[in-house]
Amino acid sequence: MAETSATTGTGEPASRPRQSSWKYIGPGIVVAATGVGAGDLVATLIAGSKFGYTLMWAAVIGCVVKISLAEAAGRWHLATGRTLFDGWRSLGPWTTVYFAVYVVLWGFIYGATAMSSSALPIVALFPDGPGLKFWAIVTGLIGLAFVWFNRYAVFEKVMTVLIGIMFVVVVYVAARVVPDVGASFAGLLPVLPDGSLLYTLGLIGGVGGTITMAAYGYWVNAKGWSNSSWMKVMRLDNRVAYITTGIFVVAMLIVGAELLHASQVALTSGDRGLIDLGKVLEDRFGAGTAKLFLVGFFATSFSSLIGVWHGVSLMFADFVERFRAPAAGAAKTEEHEGPDVAERRQRSLPFRAYLLWLTFPPMTLLWLDQPFGLVIAYGVLGAFFMPFLALTLLWLLNSSRTPGEWRNGWLSNGMLSLAGLLFVVLCVQQVRELPW
Repeated sequence: MAETSATTGTGEPASRPRQSSWKYIGPGIVVAATGVGAGDLVATLIAGSKFGYTLMWAAVIGCVVKISLAEAAGRWHLATGRTLFDGWRSLGPWTTVYFAVYVVLWGFIYGATAMSSSALPIVALFPDGPGLKFWAIVTGLIGLAFVWFNRYAVFEKVMTVLIGIMFVVVVYVAARVVPDVGASFAGLLPVLPDGSLLYTLGLIGGVGGTITMAAYGYWVNAKGWSNSSWMKVMRLDNRVAYITTGIFVVAMLIVGAELLHASQVALTSGDRGLIDLGKVLEDRFGAGTAKLFLVGFFATSFSSLIGVWHGVSLMFADFVERFRAPAAGAAKTEEHEGPDVAERRQRSLPFRAYLLWLTFPPMTLLWLDQPFGLVIAYGVLGAFFMPFLALTLLWLLNSSRTPGEWRNGWLSNGMLSLAGLLFVVLCVQQVRELPW
């Protein structure tokens, strides 16, 4: 819906709506590249290996759910001129307590996970070189230096290159295994084979669904999209990003169905499952294809690493900024969100402190079997974040906090409600599976 009033919902003079154009694409690519990690690809592969093409429909629904969630986050930023944490804070102090505990604990565990995941394909490519711990530390330090010294524009270009590598490699491997086109289309009909419910829910809710979806609005502002005149551009950007993610998921399902399902090859759970796949590809198609796949594996993991280092650090800087400010019912700050504010946050002490927190303390976990109690706490908090995001967006975008013309319609409410319900079910299941 075009901006037609004399001022935007943020009180700024209204500018003419920008025409949606491919040349503006950027923040959506960043959030998609960050959200799709190596573990997500393994989960999709395993679903394909167990059920063939039968769950293709779940991948499509998952893509639509993510488009709705990211669009809602971006719409809040553009329509109100306020950040997502500013909106959360207006819902009460419980959001501040939750986010503070979550972001500190999550960052500690995720840092080690991201560094290990980025190191795995390097070790597989250079088996005679240094070991996993060495490469994990190197990738963490490179990510730290890259985000510390570069601004959003450079960060976006590098992320675009990495997602391009991911896309080409995954689609190439899917083409090499020769998909069954008829079975692929048949898989678009909703069917639940015996024992597939959890895999189905995981496909819909898992791939590309992390805290980085909440960072989308921050990247939108860093790009320079600062009011509702950019709404059409943001929506195109978001759709392109998650359709690209959908293609990833479909391609990995094809690989799982064609390469693993028929031969009943079992993958190791977690990121190491991609090393198993590399060996299967080498046996089937030769060392060249296997090495190309490992390069794609590295692009997938490292893009998630630097995406989190940048996006969640921006969120943490905003969190500290709002926490220090007078409460005043989370009133809008005088400074309008935009690229200047994002650049100032990137130079701020909280941004850099969280970067250091993501990098150095997690290195200790490379030498330890992750502490039992910490893993349980991380699992519980992590499981609760996506329903928290979906349900708080529902709350914010149906209230007077959002200008009337940009509040949720029936479709947005339906998709966010579906997402909230889905993530609550996934949350309960994840908590049940924890080793209490």
